[in-house]
Order: sequence, then structure tokens, then C-alpha cells
Amino acid sequence: MLRSVADLAGYSISATDGAIGQVRDFYFDDESWAIRYLVVETDGWNSDKQVLISPLSLLEPDLSNKTFPASITQSQVRGSPDIDTDKPVSRQYEMGYLGYYGYGNYWGGSGLWGGGIYPDMLQGGQGPQGDGQIGSKRRIGAARLARHDGTKDHHLRSVNTVMRYYVQASDGDIGHVQAILIDERSWAIHFFVVNTSNWWLGHEVLIAPEWIDEFDWAESKLVVGVTRQAVKDAPRYDPHMPVTAEHEKILHGHYGHTGHWPTQSGAAGRR
Repeated sequence: MLRSVADLAGYSISATDGAIGQVRDFYFDDESWAIRYLVVETDGWNSDKQVLISPLSLLEPDLSNKTFPASITQSQVRGSPDIDTDKPVSRQYEMGYLGYYGYGNYWGGSGLWGGGIYPDMLQGGQGPQGDGQIGSKRRIGAARLARHDGTKDHHLRSVNTVMRYYVQASDGDIGHVQAILIDERSWAIHFFVVNTSNWWLGHEVLIAPEWIDEFDWAESKLVVGVTRQAVKDAPRYDPHMPVTAEHEKILHGHYGHTGHWPTQSGAAGRR
């Protein structure tokens, strides 16, 4: 199921021995397009500082109480490497952070999470093999995007920062980023929701990360390789309705792409 990350903001994170804090932001990976960390503002027990919590530490969410139980303790969180959320997160920091918790490196294989599709496959190591196409084909566009950014060591981006970024089609502006939809199990970003109201009143559309030609961080803008007319003719996104596999198939077919849907065995194809 796809879920807007905005729906998860404010969720509480609970350790095995007490509360950790509330989710305030997310860091996503602009190479494989997945949420890698939740930025959590801790409660008074930890001097009200912000910490990073990886999906690797999270258990099944309690949706009714808006809580993520975590498999870590308050003591582990207190002793985790310090992070300045006002500065970029380096790969060196991530290596120290993941090593501290005993997790494998998510970039160490061909899948989204090491060699697998889901974060629980990396707990305690690299985990079983999933469909290697999941991560490797998502990274095809990374070299193209890299030429627009000289700081590729800093590949994690804040969701809060990207909200309201301008979106430009191949022949002109189409709107701004309204939301980000992720798969609730893999944490993969499936779509950016684009609000086109400045151009086309009251219309929201979905743009997949693979269609992005350029992420211009300096200009707060992303450029997609589709035309304005193609966007206007695309299936409309209704935030009150779930995005079904059929909706995705129609959308990808409209733009001339194939889709991505996990099978019962856990394998998947790519766009």
C-alpha cells in the first residue's frame, strides 16, 4: 500500500523500554529513492535533541495509535552517534551509525536494502537476496543527476525541504511538490505528488522518480522528462483514494513506461 509520508509525520516512536519521541522529518536517498531515516525529536529524557531512526529498527506500526514500535532501547538511542540535522549526512556518518546498531549497509547490494527488497532483510547483516532489479535500476539515473550536484557524498535529502519544490516539464513549469508517496513496507518512494494549481486549477498528478531528469537543489526545482500536455492528459490523482496497481499500470502506460509491483514471492519488476 502506498502512503503519504506526511501521514507519518508526528507518529511516536517507542523503544523497547519507553518512548523515544515524535517524527519530524525524513531523509530520502536520491540514488535509489527510498526513505532511509526518520528524524525524531526526542522527549525530555534525551535533552530534547533530534536523532535519526532507521526503518531497520522499526516494527509493524500501530496505525490506530500512530506509533512505531522499535526494536532498540532508549540507552542505545542515547549512545548513538550525534547528528546535526542542519547539516548534510555523509556516507561516513552512515557507516558509523549502521555499525553502531549492527546493521548492514543498505548500499551494499543490488536491492533497495542490501541484497533485499525490505529493510527487515538487513537486520543483523545483508539478508536474503531479493530482486536485484529493485535497487540497481533505480540507480541508473543517479549518474545523470550527479552532474547537477557536486556533493554526491551527501546523497540524503530532507522531505520537508523538498516540499513545494517547483516541478518543470520538458517544455515549461507544471507546479510544485505537494506530497511524496511511499510503499509502507519497503519505504521506497513510488511517486511525487505534483500540485498543478498554478497552471491547471485543482489538479494533482503523480510523477515517478525514474522520470526525473534533474534535481536542481540550488534552485529548489526538479525537471521531468515529460511534456506539459502529457501531464495534463495523465490520470488525475485523488488523495482520498488509494493508488491501486491498476491505477499505476494505466499511469505508467500513459507515459510509455512499464510498472513495478511486488509479487507474492517478493520478487518485482521495474519501471
